[in-house]
Amino acid sequence: MKIKNMKYILTIIALVFVSGVWSQQDDLILEMRAYRTVEPAFRILAHPKIIDTVKAAQVKAYPLLFFQVPTQITLDTIDAATVETTEKLKQLYPFYAKVGVGSTIMPMGEIYFSSTRSRAYEYGANIKHLSSFGEIKDREKVAYAPAQYDRTSGTVYGKINERNYNLAGAFNYQNNGFHYYGVQNDSLSKDSIAQRFQLYNGSAEYNANRGDSARLNANVKMDYSNFQSRKLSDSLTDWRARENHVNLKSRLWYNNRNERFYGDIGLRYNGYTYGILDSVMSAGDTGISNQNTIIDFKPGVWTQMLDNRLKIEIGVGITADLHADKNMVYLYPHAEFKYAMFKDIFIPYVGIKGGLKQNTIQSLSAQNPFVRVNQRLVNEHNPFDIYGGFKGTLSKRMSFNIGASFAHIENKALFTTDTLGVYRNQFNVIYDTLNLTTIEGSLSYQMSEKLKIDGNARFYSYEMYNQARAWNLPQFQCLIRGSYNLYDKFLINLDGTLETGRNALVYAAGEGVKKENGQYFVSLGTIVDINLGVEYRYSPRVSAFLQLNNVAAQRYNRWYNYPVQPFQVMGGVTARF
Repeated sequence: MKIKNMKYILTIIALVFVSGVWSQQDDLILEMRAYRTVEPAFRILAHPKIIDTVKAAQVKAYPLLFFQVPTQITLDTIDAATVETTEKLKQLYPFYAKVGVGSTIMPMGEIYFSSTRSRAYEYGANIKHLSSFGEIKDREKVAYAPAQYDRTSGTVYGKINERNYNLAGAFNYQNNGFHYYGVQNDSLSKDSIAQRFQLYNGSAEYNANRGDSARLNANVKMDYSNFQSRKLSDSLTDWRARENHVNLKSRLWYNNRNERFYGDIGLRYNGYTYGILDSVMSAGDTGISNQNTIIDFKPGVWTQMLDNRLKIEIGVGITADLHADKNMVYLYPHAEFKYAMFKDIFIPYVGIKGGLKQNTIQSLSAQNPFVRVNQRLVNEHNPFDIYGGFKGTLSKRMSFNIGASFAHIENKALFTTDTLGVYRNQFNVIYDTLNLTTIEGSLSYQMSEKLKIDGNARFYSYEMYNQARAWNLPQFQCLIRGSYNLYDKFLINLDGTLETGRNALVYAAGEGVKKENGQYFVSLGTIVDINLGVEYRYSPRVSAFLQLNNVAAQRYNRWYNYPVQPFQVMGGVTARF
């Protein structure tokens, strides 16, 4: 009972106190001390998720089944595009003929046949003939031995152009008859100084076009030649030059970004016979046989860098020279550096090269047709040829090249005549070692197809090992060519040659003969040869031409005792059909 009354009393006191607090006008500040503990916070790591009372059944994994649905593709046809133009393709004619005649009775005729427009096939043929029945005199009007000649040739060729390869082939026949007229005696019979060269040549080439990058490409070319000289008589058929020459070249190359890796493999065979070996027909005519095989291998790499301005090619040549009595192996350097400056306006270059040149009766007679065909053949060895210079463009129409080179050459073929012997009107071949320094410059100008001019000047310095001079070779040479198209009606062509510093070996003293190191020689003078040609086009199919040769009328000696015609005029017509 007492406790219950105390409860009521405390409740009444508390209410009175609270009401007094809310009714108090002044602030009431209570100060007290207490001890409270705060529990440390923690992070709930579990992610929120929905708790479903129904659980999904586990999905079983099955292997992938291959099932191809038949698909049919239908291409819509697109109409060919049409281009409206008033211009037409220029009509091509399969035949072209050129016929003319010149002074000193010089008939000339040429006829060509070629395929017209075709994407995959090219083929054609041609026949050419030029002959002369005139005589040649010196400045004192003294006639030389009969100098008539005739040149006839025929060619058949074809080519297949496919997407992945090209295949080409050709066959050529040449018949060149002339006389050894290098003696002032017009009473000599023609047959006693007559000579005739016949050449049968066939070639084939295969080129694989498998792509420019990351593809191995190949090129193979084979060439066969049969060369024969005139037989002395029906009973002496063996006493003439007979030569079989095979030249096989192949290249493999692989392009990878800015590099090209290549390898050249080649084989050259030359079989030359004259007369019967170990036999003598007459003085100076002994049987000769020469069998020579050359194997070439040249690996290398070509690259460009510095934004394609610097181009570098480095390789090496390994050549085996095989003879019946002696075999040799040579190692040749091959390197070239070019750097394009000012957007290809100025390109300096420097390089080194070398090689082995195979001398043949065919190649020697191509240089000098008056050479005797019973010759000892020695290959020309060029251990190194260092060259350098710079080329570029002066404008969009004019370009130039200035360069110099230094080469060491062994067994250089030089032509000489036995001025006192039986064959004084025929040339022999002697071989010598020399150092050759060459300085040259060229300049060309072209204004579209209207005007074209180019010139080339070379200075040669010969340091001979045995001979006093480099016989019949020039010390200075200048060549110039030009063509001008006037309204597509008149076509004018000009070419000129200037050569000085040539000397010929002789074997006795005389007027104008000099002596050096125990050898006699004479100067061959200066060659000035200017030729001018004019063609008038009456229509696109018919034209007339006039050719003036040796306009300066110089009776210069291209070879010792072999002057040329002082002036020649030839005219004729051409036709397309």
